Amino acid sequence: MAAAVAIAAVVVAAVVAAAASAAAPASAGEPTRDVRWEVGYMTVAPLGVSQKVIAINNQFPGPLLNVTTNWNVRVNVQNNLDEPLLLTWDGIQMRMNSWQDGVAGTNCPIPPGWNWTYQFQLKDQIGSFFYFPSLGLQRAAGGFGPVTVNNRAVVPVPFAQPDGDITLFIGDWYTKSHVELRKMLDDGKDIGIPDGILINGKGPYSYDNTLIPEGLQHETVGVEPGKTYRFRVHNVGTSTSLNFRIQNHNMRVVEAEGTYTYQQNYTNLDIHVGQSYSFLVTMDQNASTDYYIVASPRFVTNESRWHDVSGVAVLQYSNSKGRASGPLPDGPNDFYYKSYSMDQARSIKMNTTAGAARPNPQGSFRYDSINITQTFVLKNELPLRINGKRRRTINGVSYSPPETPLRLADLHNLTGVYKTDFPTMPGNAPPKMASSTLNASYKGFLEIVFQNNDTGVQTYHLDGYSFFVVGMDNGDWTPDCRSRYNKWDAISRSTTQVFPGGWTAVLVSLDNVGIWNLRSEKLDNWYNGQEVYVKVADPLGYNITEMIMPDNALYCGLLKDLQKPQIHQVNSKSSAQAADRWGARVLAMVLLIIAAVVSI
Repeated sequence: MAAAVAIAAVVVAAVVAAAASAAAPASAGEPTRDVRWEVGYMTVAPLGVSQKVIAINNQFPGPLLNVTTNWNVRVNVQNNLDEPLLLTWDGIQMRMNSWQDGVAGTNCPIPPGWNWTYQFQLKDQIGSFFYFPSLGLQRAAGGFGPVTVNNRAVVPVPFAQPDGDITLFIGDWYTKSHVELRKMLDDGKDIGIPDGILINGKGPYSYDNTLIPEGLQHETVGVEPGKTYRFRVHNVGTSTSLNFRIQNHNMRVVEAEGTYTYQQNYTNLDIHVGQSYSFLVTMDQNASTDYYIVASPRFVTNESRWHDVSGVAVLQYSNSKGRASGPLPDGPNDFYYKSYSMDQARSIKMNTTAGAARPNPQGSFRYDSINITQTFVLKNELPLRINGKRRRTINGVSYSPPETPLRLADLHNLTGVYKTDFPTMPGNAPPKMASSTLNASYKGFLEIVFQNNDTGVQTYHLDGYSFFVVGMDNGDWTPDCRSRYNKWDAISRSTTQVFPGGWTAVLVSLDNVGIWNLRSEKLDNWYNGQEVYVKVADPLGYNITEMIMPDNALYCGLLKDLQKPQIHQVNSKSSAQAADRWGARVLAMVLLIIAAVVSI
């Protein structure tokens, strides 16, 4: 009997160990966050008109990915849409791993009904970011969600622990579907003024029933008197810069896209498309009433029409007894102060004494002492026609994505997929559509100047990197402008605005091998060709510095015959449910073993 019990104990231990091994995520010495996301449609009516939006796990906006510096991340994505899908990670730096970037230049899309797993590590990064679908204006239908990267325990946060953490997605919104908007752009039309501005996927609070009908669901943020909260605010809209403010409350800016900022209070802040900020807000007002949270359009024409599309949520103290009422708090008035927004942007600076992903101060990287090795001057203009199509350009080139991703073409030595002849400076050549890249030198120090010859604000984003926003001004950039650069505490971020008729200069250390997307974050401009890829090649060759191509890489375009069929289930269960089933099987096996021992 004792021997049988001993044998049973060994068997049970083996079964439990096998179960733990099967259930535990792979790890390279750091924790792993494993999630499964099902991407599909759901029907909502944020502006009173029923429409299909892109949801993740039946959530709109999608679920929070809450992780810590150096953690490994595995995101298993089930594409239940009726069209191909890629998710990209705005501001997350895929270290030496553009295979996971989720844009058309580096990844084949996930076909409808198929499943794919993103795998990457969060190296040397903290802060507030978001993910979204990168293909075909899909972000205009949703599919976005927050990514929070927390400090490791050994690196102190440069402010007291807040009493709560609140994420707000603000953005312009159309009641037309992304497919309809795409068709408008394909037909050479402008998509026009949006139908409203959403906050966390919900319509505006009815502060004025002559403008906003009663019955729309609005966002309510519940708070406690006297407590301080961290608000993480992301502009995930299609094309509209927004001014964000909380009635009667100061907003202390503490972080911008992964960099702790010099802390100062603002009553309002312009947040441009694709940008993210963290604010500390203390609940120090009369708690007997609610307050407005407002996101209103900036730098727009036809102001009377735009007045109807402000996003409005409600800040509600726990003991509030009255609704928010009266006019919305005023936004900026630029009539007499034309440089208000630019001066505000210049005031956002890096906290040089704080650590972030590492304990050493953020100001220890002395970018001012590094010699510039390459300069790209990238100029955008008003839309123009190329081959009869309405297009957007950078340096006269409107990017035309090839069917075969650039990085995949390189790996398989395919020629003719793209060229490396993108002009590094504006020229006089006729505008053209092309698939070409900018060549950049690994370990170099790159200066990029964005010159905006359009009438609206532009925002540019660079995947795989953060850059130092060292200067912005009106007029045309010249080399003499370098004397006005911020050479000490310029904010480091991944998305910057460029004001109409002006320029913005950024500096970036080219320490991340890969092919990285540099794009307009305004979806209509991006769709119409205002993007380019920056190729940072590894001089030592493939698989020396860069991560190798993942085993689950998808094939398309000229390499589509290499793709193996995938056995997929559109309505497959979540990984948590699968783990529950596995646990039930293990328990049943253990009980059977115990029963067998007892019967001996």
